[in-house]
Amino acid sequence: MVLTSVIALSALGLVAAALLAVASKVFAVPEDPRVEKICETLPGANCGGCGYAGCEGYAVAVVNDESVSPNLCVVGGPQCAAAIGELTGKLTAEMEPLRVYRRCDKNHGKVLRRFDYQGISTCAAVAALHRGADQCTYSCLGFGDCVKACSFDGIYLADGVAKVNSQVCTGCGSCVKACPRGVLELIPKRSKIAISCSTQDKGKAVMDVCSVGCIHCSKCVKLCPAKAISMQGSKIVIDHMACLNYEGDCDQACAKGCPRGIIHRRHVSAPAAAPAAEAPAQENSQPAA
Repeated sequence: MVLTSVIALSALGLVAAALLAVASKVFAVPEDPRVEKICETLPGANCGGCGYAGCEGYAVAVVNDESVSPNLCVVGGPQCAAAIGELTGKLTAEMEPLRVYRRCDKNHGKVLRRFDYQGISTCAAVAALHRGADQCTYSCLGFGDCVKACSFDGIYLADGVAKVNSQVCTGCGSCVKACPRGVLELIPKRSKIAISCSTQDKGKAVMDVCSVGCIHCSKCVKLCPAKAISMQGSKIVIDHMACLNYEGDCDQACAKGCPRGIIHRRHVSAPAAAPAAEAPAQENSQPAA
């Protein structure tokens, strides 16, 4: 009886296996050989900076969708974009190199804590608890969700805030997506200025918690001849391309005219190997806390 059952189940298994083998051949979807070649061309970081789940996802999309640009891999850079463009027959536009910038200077602004947080050591967890432990509800929380999200060691924690190592940051944007406060943003590497505050509060509400926070006086908006600075909702925003493409000499009037000193002139040094014993050079040209 037992032997009959074993034989019957084995036969059923063999039949099922044979049917699956036939089905895999009949219903097989042929893959474009260019997908594999593009996967080999891509750096394999799977950072998601291109907007897809990983390098393979982007490779499939760029081959099969005419609207997907060949220059979305910021990690691979221009050479990778040119190779993908050649494989797909698409025109490759020049990419604007991006870097991450931290829109918070809470140490210089002497932002105090509302309470001592003791719990799960993630920014997402503390942000969900009474809008965070800092008096400023738009500040960098300093628990390093961005650090964990970065695959390239391009961001690190120091003095309780996230700091960007501009020498190794690829501009993939993984850290930007991981920040629950929206403190990190991608800006052109060659941008001239940057705002080191992300508050959406105004006037006295800002001055009560931070000595350098943006009070939304809109003076920078009025002073910018390129019309590159605007108020979007309750947040000051810079159109960096409008700023860079302005042909006149504004002498960075916005930075000079800001009464709170939170619009900084950016001076990004040329890439160089950082000494092993020292902290990496940070991109944010903000006063030391």
